[in-house]
Amino acid sequence: MILADVLAGYEKELEAIGEEPESISFVYRGLKQWDLTHFVLQLRQEVSEEDGDLLAHIFTQLTAHKPAQYILGYEEFHGLRFQVDERVLIPRPETEELVDLILAENPNTELKVLDIGTGSGAIAVSLKKSRPMWQVTASDLSADALVLAKDNAKLNRVDISFVLADVFENVSGCFDIIVSNPPYISENDKDEVGLNVLTSEPKMALFADEDGLAIYRQILEDADKYLNPQGKLYFEIGYKQGEDLRKLLSLHFPDKHVRVLKDQFGQDRMVVMDDGK
Repeated sequence: MILADVLAGYEKELEAIGEEPESISFVYRGLKQWDLTHFVLQLRQEVSEEDGDLLAHIFTQLTAHKPAQYILGYEEFHGLRFQVDERVLIPRPETEELVDLILAENPNTELKVLDIGTGSGAIAVSLKKSRPMWQVTASDLSADALVLAKDNAKLNRVDISFVLADVFENVSGCFDIIVSNPPYISENDKDEVGLNVLTSEPKMALFADEDGLAIYRQILEDADKYLNPQGKLYFEIGYKQGEDLRKLLSLHFPDKHVRVLKDQFGQDRMVVMDDGK
C-alpha cells in the first residue's frame, strides 16, 4: 500500500476519536527527518514493512492521546528547538507572542530578567538567545523541569542561571523584567482542555486555584521586593483573566500602568505592567 493511503486510513481513525488527523504525518515526517518536499514525493511510494511498523507505533501513541511533540521529543519555538517530554508543558505559539513583545519593548542593553515557572526554558532561552547582553535567571518549582530546561539552554548555547524555587523562594537580587507564564487554568475550565493535554502534560503546570489566579497573586504579593523601580512585569494569561489580573496589579502597584493585550486570535493573552512611558 502506498504511503498516502496508509496515512489516510490512520487520519480517519484519529479524527473519529477527536485527535488532529494531521498529527500522524507530522510525527512520521519528523522522525524520518524529511522536509516537506521529500515527504510529498514519498506519498506515492509503497510503504516498507519497517515504516509500516513505525506508523503503527506512532498511531498507537496518538490514540492514547500522547501529544505529537512528546513522541517526537522536541518542539520548535521562536526559531529554536526545545526538547520536551512529560516533565514540562509543550511551548505554545501564544507564548512566542509574549517573547516577541518583550523583545520589541526592551533594548539590547544589560538588563536583568527573571522567568518564573520556566518549564522547558522556552521563554528564558529565547530571550537570552535574542538578547545576549541580558542576564537571565529562570526558576521553577519542579526539579525535573529544571533538568530539562538546563539541557535546552545547553542545546541552544546560552548561559542562564537556574533556580529551584516556588515563585521567589531562593531568588536574590532585583530585576528589570519579571516574566511568567504560570499555571492559569481554572478547574472549572477543565472541559476546555484537550484530552492529549489532560492525559500527558503535567497538571501542576496547568491548573491553579482561585479561578486560575493563585500564582499571579503569589507573584504580586512579593514582586515589589524583586523589581527595580522602573521594572516591568509581563504575564501570559488565560483568555478570561485580563480584567481580573488588571485589578490585581492595580491593587499592588497603584502608580503603574497596566495593559491587557490580545493574541493573534483576538483573545486576551498578555498583561504588562510598566511606567507607561
